[in-house]
Amino acid sequence: MADKGFYNVTEGGGILKTQWSLIAALVIALLTAVFAVINVNSVQVNLLFSRVSIPLILLILGCTLLGGLIVGSFGIFRQYRLQREIKRLTNQLHTLQEEHTSAVEAYANVSSNTTGSSSTVSTSDPGIEQSSSNPDRLSK
Repeated sequence: MADKGFYNVTEGGGILKTQWSLIAALVIALLTAVFAVINVNSVQVNLLFSRVSIPLILLILGCTLLGGLIVGSFGIFRQYRLQREIKRLTNQLHTLQEEHTSAVEAYANVSSNTTGSSSTVSTSDPGIEQSSSNPDRLSK
């Protein structure tokens, strides 16, 4: 597992981003609660089919809760989509790695049959070498 520092690029921002998000959410919740508490008078709400008289504090808190649920559900859906994309890309990576490994092994076998040496496969370019003992390692 990767070392968790203050900013970890692989995990989308890391601990510091999460802490600032939590602090911002708490400040907004506090401001909403204070605003709701100072507005306790009853108000008329038109629900298209009837009118209801409810305390404004309940209306403010209810709308805030409903908004939070909507935003949270969008966040969960986005996270689900990203996890599916990660899984798809990981499967594609493993498939390509297997294809690459089999191609390198086939090339090493063909090259060892023609040269008689199986420890190191040399190409016409002296800067590129592939070791048959470690086909996953690419050297430039």
